[in-house]
Parts: sequence; C-alpha cells; structure tokens
Amino acid sequence: MKVTTWSLQMFQPAADAPRPLPADVRLERADGITPEYARFLYGLVGGNWNWNDRLGWSRRQWTDELSAPGTEFWILYGEGVPLGYIQLQTVVESDGSHVEIRYFGLAEYALGRRLGGPVLEHGIAAAWSLPERSGLPPAVRVWVHTCTLDGPAALTNYQARGLEIFATEETDEGLPDAPPGAWVATGGPAEA
Repeated sequence: MKVTTWSLQMFQPAADAPRPLPADVRLERADGITPEYARFLYGLVGGNWNWNDRLGWSRRQWTDELSAPGTEFWILYGEGVPLGYIQLQTVVESDGSHVEIRYFGLAEYALGRRLGGPVLEHGIAAAWSLPERSGLPPAVRVWVHTCTLDGPAALTNYQARGLEIFATEETDEGLPDAPPGAWVATGGPAEA
C-alpha cells in the first residue's frame, strides 16, 4: 500500500488562545502515566488507523519512551472515560527545544463531536509551554507528522491550526488488509 507522510511545523505560538473545550469534557496532563496506560491509549486511538508500529513494544521500550526528558501526555476525558490523547516529546538542539506532537487522536466513539480542533489547539499551546514545565530551553518549533493512515481530517486539522508542510514522503508499506481495531490493539483477543 502506498502511504503518504506529511511533516508539518510552526515557529511561533498561535496569536489566539485555544478555544474553550465543551463543558462535558476535560483535558488533563497525566503526570504519572504508566507504560500500560500509554500503550492502552495508543491502541484505543490508533487501532482503527493502522497504528501498528508500537503494538509489539516491550514494557522496557514504553518505559524508555515515557522517561525521555520533555515528554508529556495530555488525556481527554468525557463521561468518565478517555476520549483521546496527545503525546508531546521534546528534542533539545543548539537553537532551543523542538517539541513534537508525537501522537494525537480521538477514540472512535469520540469522533464526530467536533473535539479535534479545540483539543489540538490546547495540545499545541501545551507544546509551546512544555519546556518551561520541564526545565528545558524555550521552544523554537512545534512539529508533527501525519499520514494517509491517520483519520481523513488529520492533515486539514493540523493546517487549520497554523502548522505548515515542510516535507512529504511516499513509501510502500506492507500492511494488514484492515486495521486491527481498538479491541485487538488494546490487548483483546481477535474475534472468531
């Protein structure tokens, strides 16, 4: 299968504050995230979009990922359950901190509620302020990559929030006929 990947970036925060989230949801920073919960969120959101590369990760790989300086998880909750998440990760270079929106998405049952734009705005604002919370040099860039395996609105959503494409790549990927789905991706047995 041909997969197109776009890398997008911005070099300054948005001029406007993020829009308020609906009253029935909340976005919380997960200071004590565990490898188990991070893997669950990855499968919950990505299971329907062929996010497969981390499903086979060991607990050690997850622990290493989570312990990298400048890593944060922001979890969207509603009705008492997770609706989606944002993972941010920082790389410090000679000019300052470059913060990646490593993963962002909503669970299938949260799609269609017009949450993606406002949640992404809050995630971008959190990315710009993350270095302050982590004792790292100020952010000089926020960036992300998305691809044709992500939700159909992903690229448009990033661009609407001020991120601009700086690279495009096409690859041939050997993928299963269908994504595993959130049930299997979060550890459930394949249904017969």
